[in-house]
Amino acid sequence: MAYLRGRFLAHGSLSLASGRTHLEFVLPVEEARELCERLRQFDMGASWRVRRGRGVVTWKSVETVGTFLRLVGGGAALLELEARQVSRSVRGDLNRVINAESANLQRAVAAAARHLEAIDALEADGRLAEQPYVVRLVADARREEPEATFSELAERLGLHRSAVQRALDRIERLALHPDEGVEKRGRGPRRR
Repeated sequence: MAYLRGRFLAHGSLSLASGRTHLEFVLPVEEARELCERLRQFDMGASWRVRRGRGVVTWKSVETVGTFLRLVGGGAALLELEARQVSRSVRGDLNRVINAESANLQRAVAAAARHLEAIDALEADGRLAEQPYVVRLVADARREEPEATFSELAERLGLHRSAVQRALDRIERLALHPDEGVEKRGRGPRRR
């Protein structure tokens, strides 16, 4: 371990720039081979290559770099590496949540716009007045609160969320298909 610590202090560098972890040793070629053999003894296989006549031993794996820092007593650098990993993970999670919420909001706004357009179309040709009470009630609530979610409308009206959704689906369907839901006039009930 003292050998590894010495090699790192004399020839190593750790880069944590822009979310990428990179630890490398720049040594004479013969020492690079020897270092790789010693690292394999600790189950930390590293790749090496020759760059400008020098041997370069490299790790880009966060887990391997963390194991190495723990092994050689690089506690402060290990804490910095772990803090950056946690920060990166939290940022990623936060971005996923924000993106999901943004997509949900866009869908809700688009749905509300379709509902209002359908309500206006049914109102214009008088078909809204022919609809059941719950459908008319939901249509009025949607007009008053176009930004409300189904759950918010349901709570406000004292209905189940599914009843609100069915009413708004019916409104959209009727607006798209004007003949749907129109009863045939002139025929009485069938008798058997």
